[in-house]
Amino acid sequence: MRILLVANYKPDRQRSMARYAQLLHAELRKRGYAVEVICPASLATRLVGGGNPLFRWLAYLDKFVFFPPLLWLRARRVNLVHVCDHSNSFYLHWTGKTPNLITAHDALAIRSALGHFPQNPTRWSGVKFQRWILHGLAGARNMVCVSQKTRRDFEDLLPGNTKMTVIPNPLSRSFRPAPPEDVDAVRAACGLEAEDEYLLHVGKDAWYKNRLGVFRIVTELRKFPRFSRVKLVLAGDSTPDELKDISGVVQWPTPSDEQLRALYSGALALLFPSLEEGFGWPILEAQACGCPVITSARSPMTEVAGGAAILIDPEDAIGAAAEIASRIYELDLMRRAGLANVRNYSVEDAMDRYCEVYQQIVSPSDVVATAALNPDRFG
Repeated sequence: MRILLVANYKPDRQRSMARYAQLLHAELRKRGYAVEVICPASLATRLVGGGNPLFRWLAYLDKFVFFPPLLWLRARRVNLVHVCDHSNSFYLHWTGKTPNLITAHDALAIRSALGHFPQNPTRWSGVKFQRWILHGLAGARNMVCVSQKTRRDFEDLLPGNTKMTVIPNPLSRSFRPAPPEDVDAVRAACGLEAEDEYLLHVGKDAWYKNRLGVFRIVTELRKFPRFSRVKLVLAGDSTPDELKDISGVVQWPTPSDEQLRALYSGALALLFPSLEEGFGWPILEAQACGCPVITSARSPMTEVAGGAAILIDPEDAIGAAAEIASRIYELDLMRRAGLANVRNYSVEDAMDRYCEVYQQIVSPSDVVATAALNPDRFG
């Protein structure tokens, strides 16, 4: 079977989407599939620097003018086109008669544009763009959703329009408990003493990550003697100016995977009180590193955590702190349960599911016909 993976425009720097496409490419090739990854090339944007106000408009030329005809030509040579990110749903139109599949990671931006989240208003241009994405998804022949929550969201947005299958994101093999010397190195880099305990928050400064809620919960938690000296390490985007002066807070804007692994391994717990998510990668990453998880009693966090987490109300800082304080002695139990839960998110299981979906979409006769018409080496 010949599969064309459509990845994201590289200057957009969507790291998680790039990793997702790379994972599919590598694992499918291991299983004998002929696979190629294609994405919009940086053509027009070469004329200006990244800080130039024209950059965004030139990027639109790369993504929406130059790339679609190339995709149309490549799609004719394969059995299946898999668009790896739902925000590129407009590319489905350019796959022609070739069977297609798209992965939906979350409906947050679309729902924001529809006014579902008053705390996150969307500009008129964003509303138009997200409706364009939703229109493209309405024409999808097959959709993979990364969680049951994401599936429910899109079933509400696209009633009866698309065949949807849930395949949870697999966990990268790189996440596992870090050796003590690596943990000591990141603690030193954070300015932490040997006796210092810290809670870790991982995520960008987006509304749904509830960064303000993280600060409020930690502030309330410090009122309990057991947590009076607990520190907070933020791995992700920089904190807004109004929150930077809070004591006992360490920022690490761009940790490498190895540094993040060590941060998880040395933390008292991951504090992940998101308001919304499409999946919730940090939950699994923390569990794989032996880090207990404290997260929201909301889907998909409850779904991904698999019962191996202390669940809190992310919008009730006082109640959340009290719940954490009352269950502090369960952290070792959560650590062991988390390591067991991670086994449900193996790369092998996810790829088994993807291969099943591909085989349901593409008939054996189409594979033979495509190979006969395109005998050249592919992937």
